[in-house]
Amino acid sequence: MAEIIVELKHANIYQGENLILQDVNITINKGEFVYLVGKTGAGKSSLLKTLYGDLPLKDGEGQVAGFNLRDMDWKKVPYLRRTLGVVFQDFQLLTDSNVNDNLKFVLRATGWKDERLMVEKINDVLDKVGLKSKGFKMPFEMSGGEQQRVDIARALLNSPKLMLADEPTGNLDPETSDEIMQLLFRIGRDYGTSIIMATHNYMVINKYPARTLKTERGRVLDNATISTNN
Repeated sequence: MAEIIVELKHANIYQGENLILQDVNITINKGEFVYLVGKTGAGKSSLLKTLYGDLPLKDGEGQVAGFNLRDMDWKKVPYLRRTLGVVFQDFQLLTDSNVNDNLKFVLRATGWKDERLMVEKINDVLDKVGLKSKGFKMPFEMSGGEQQRVDIARALLNSPKLMLADEPTGNLDPETSDEIMQLLFRIGRDYGTSIIMATHNYMVINKYPARTLKTERGRVLDNATISTNN
């Protein structure tokens, strides 16, 4: 039986007192790739924030990577986040540190102490994203696609069960977007990482079809029929 990584049952998602999404029912299994689409302001970000513990789940049931979202408090959130990898559109790399130091910063922040193990892990994730020889480069010396690969490498550091990718191709040209999409699908296939990718890029969805969740009118529609005119 497939391992369930994300499960929401009759979940209502709030931003403060405002109900953003109601009666959300989602199950995502290990290694599954899922797009998250919807107009700006329709609740995509609120859904992602609920999954990584930034917004509390007040109604319904929810679990992510074995953590009960109803049971989350500020002490437990860091442990939840260690089982997740988050990829941003704008990379959010430390501009005054090289790639190795960017990655080491995250490892230290999540409790790693052994220098040799950190070096091994950094080499491992850079190899996975095709940047094995680029550890000594500064972010400004790299292309947008390379910086996005570093961001994905950073998300892989703690061997996440779930990766949340927020518009990872948003700032990239079509050819580089292709490379990043192929990389994400490979990570899901080879390492069993579940991936939820929020995107507005329907060209990418058409080229790399996968299960799609759509936020619309306060609901989450699974495998919604999407027109490219939205």
